[in-house]
Amino acid sequence: MTNLTDTIFLSIRSWLTADVLAWIISIPLIIFLAISWFVLTRRVKRLKTQVEAMSDEVGNIEYDLVLKAMKLSTWRVDVPSMTINVESDYREGKDLFIPQKGTPVEKIFKHIATEQAQAVRNAFLNLAAGREEETYQEYQMTNAAGKKYWAAMFATIEKRDLNGRPLTIVGATTCIDTTKQVEQELLEARNHAEESDRLKSAFLANITHEVRTPLHAIVGFSDILPLAQSDEERQNLIDLIKQNNAHLLRLFDDMMNVSKLEAGSYQTIENTDVSILEVLREIADKYTTPCKEKGLTIVVDNTNNHLLQTDHDRLKEIINQYVSNAVKFTETGEIRLGYTKKTDRISIWVRDTGIGIPADKCNDLLFERFVKVNEFVPGTGIGLSICRNLAKSLKAKVGVESVMGKGSIFWIDFFNERKE
Repeated sequence: MTNLTDTIFLSIRSWLTADVLAWIISIPLIIFLAISWFVLTRRVKRLKTQVEAMSDEVGNIEYDLVLKAMKLSTWRVDVPSMTINVESDYREGKDLFIPQKGTPVEKIFKHIATEQAQAVRNAFLNLAAGREEETYQEYQMTNAAGKKYWAAMFATIEKRDLNGRPLTIVGATTCIDTTKQVEQELLEARNHAEESDRLKSAFLANITHEVRTPLHAIVGFSDILPLAQSDEERQNLIDLIKQNNAHLLRLFDDMMNVSKLEAGSYQTIENTDVSILEVLREIADKYTTPCKEKGLTIVVDNTNNHLLQTDHDRLKEIINQYVSNAVKFTETGEIRLGYTKKTDRISIWVRDTGIGIPADKCNDLLFERFVKVNEFVPGTGIGLSICRNLAKSLKAKVGVESVMGKGSIFWIDFFNERKE
């Protein structure tokens, strides 16, 4: 019995000793594992925080890049106080209006052009009252120095209170001067195209009459020429036929010149030493007979020669157009050709004693295509436009002065192009 008891006691003792030993060994291990888990958890949280920070930083960089690319200024408005704070400004230009932090919104409206300020104010107040969710406005701003520029604004509600009333409004502003300039140029181009189409329609309607008139005269006088009873009558008919031939040829020359300008055939410029005096005398000789037939005198004022570095044919065509018009619109008196040397230019001119041109017509519009001062006088209205285009190719400038009933003077100025 004693042996059995001893055996059981020893077994229990042995079991207790092994269990205590296991606990003694396990406790440090459990503590180590707990510490390791805690440290690992801290590290995971730290890494997560770092990753989130890096993600936010990348997002901010991308956000800034977008703002820079679009040249935007971003801002936020506190609706209860109606004050604005600019958060970033990547707009181009040093003279743009930038409100200080906490600037009242109403103060900004005072920098907007009067004709647009009310519309912008109403749109913004509708946002602040929650009547609209977003708005887009274009307006002209004035900075502190008084400089004006065009701006565009987009704004939307960011936060609302529990009752749905707006608390903050966010928006972006950009400068649109370039866009407005392009819009204006496109508008002017469209208007010019429409005006050009209208003038071309008038030209086509007019050219039919202009061509038909000399053709009818040529055909009619040619038919009755064999029936002439005397040499004087025959000569008169021949002179009339020649006059109408010259008029018809002039019409076709003008149309050919316009076609060349349109096709770019006048692009090649051959600059040579051109004798102005020789050109003027050559043209004067050409129009001596037409002037005599009308009782006019054509004179070249200058006697000294002067060489000009330019394109001979283009210069000759411009002066020829001037003299042709002078003969057409002058009934009595004289036509004078000449040139004047000035400090910074040489001016070649044609002066007549014709009917003159109204003061309100003596401007650049007179040199537009298909423009006629007197619709009852034969002509296509393209001669002076040819002169202006040819002068432009020569880097010269055309102009006119006139007094009604006393005559006109047309000129072409060459700047710093003289050669003695």
